[in-house]
Amino acid sequence: MTVETIRKLLTETFQPKALEILDDSASHAGHAGARDGGGHYFITIIADAFEGKTLVKRHQLIYGALGDMMKQEIHALGINALSPSEENKGIDQ
Repeated sequence: MTVETIRKLLTETFQPKALEILDDSASHAGHAGARDGGGHYFITIIADAFEGKTLVKRHQLIYGALGDMMKQEIHALGINALSPSEENKGIDQ
């Protein structure tokens, strides 16, 4: 359910051109955050909203969109947030 909720919130907020969500929670079984119910996720999102924004601002926008999920349902979140103009440049650019 959490992946679907993440997808819904990010889609409603950013209308992304692409969105991939990886649930890596199973590989963290027994971890303190996992015991408390928080999952480990990695997202790649491409959206116009990130154009001209710093990495920190992009992360803040995503955390804001996910709201209270960051307090309980999500223990760890890896983020690769790109603007459409960066999509074909790769993450090392």
